[in-house]
Amino acid sequence: MSPEKQREIASKGGRVAHEKGAAHEWTVDEARSAGRKGGYARHGRRDGLTLAARLDALEATEQWPDA
Repeated sequence: MSPEKQREIASKGGRVAHEKGAAHEWTVDEARSAGRKGGYARHGRRDGLTLAARLDALEATEQWPDA
């Protein structure tokens, strides 16, 4: 199946889900948290802590690094 056809089918599914009210709509905070988690997962462990431990510590203190 061509990428264009796949995109068309997926787009229809997304529109229907929103019309039915079944689609998830991200809040600003959810999107921010997901982006940070993805960034940390992408760069791997740098300080010996697991990703989960590092995120738990950061969320508990609400001190996210700027860089």
